[in-house]
Amino acid sequence: MHGNSINKIIDALDLAPHPEGGYFKETYRSTDEINQSCLPEGYKGKRNYATCIYFLLTSDDFSAFHRIKQDEIWHFYDGSPLRLHTISESGLHQTQIIGKYFDKGETPQLIVPGGHWFGAEVIEENSYSLVGCTVSPGFSFNDFELKSKKELSNLFPHCKKIIERLTHF
Repeated sequence: MHGNSINKIIDALDLAPHPEGGYFKETYRSTDEINQSCLPEGYKGKRNYATCIYFLLTSDDFSAFHRIKQDEIWHFYDGSPLRLHTISESGLHQTQIIGKYFDKGETPQLIVPGGHWFGAEVIEENSYSLVGCTVSPGFSFNDFELKSKKELSNLFPHCKKIIERLTHF
């Protein structure tokens, strides 16, 4: 039942597999750029002012823990609520539900601070979550970092259980 709906969304939005899990399509990349000299330390090269993607995650998969240098704003569009896990650079693990049921404590928009590790999972079985992600300065795979279960667990041993569940290798 949901497989057909998911395939229709993938086709309609022209989504492709994402390295962290799920499917995506970039929908916006500003034409103007920020020079490297105007960016914080750690950036190599220019960055667009902002970028935005559609991101579809199914209950059969998860978004693996990863991080980027920039803040990332998640926007809920459709489907199941999504549980987003973050681990700050100091090791604080937090969860937030992104969804449309405000009376249940869900939020339609969430900001993940730059430098935080984050991963996500669809809450409902046999379902999907369709969200948008906006990044500023604009996203570049030069700013994208994935680590293994072992590497992340060594950094955050108190988070080992969730790290093992939300990493691919």
